[in-house]
Amino acid sequence: MAVKIRLKRFGTKKRPYYRVVVMDSRAPRDGRTIEEVGLYHPIEKEEKQVRLNVERIQYWVSQGAQMSNTIRRLYNKNKQ
Repeated sequence: MAVKIRLKRFGTKKRPYYRVVVMDSRAPRDGRTIEEVGLYHPIEKEEKQVRLNVERIQYWVSQGAQMSNTIRRLYNKNKQ
């Protein structure tokens, strides 16, 4: 099974927010997830936009999960 770390969309039209999830790469965007590892609210204030569980993301990457381009950008910007 190919595992990806990517965004799952929630919210209404023109007011999106996303959950950062680990899921099978063949599953639909809003399909069943394996684990939720963070949140991304692009229209919030800068300090409230991203919350990531860095330890779990590192664990999944060590297990072979691939990050999407957006998640990689958010992760590199917000890791401690």
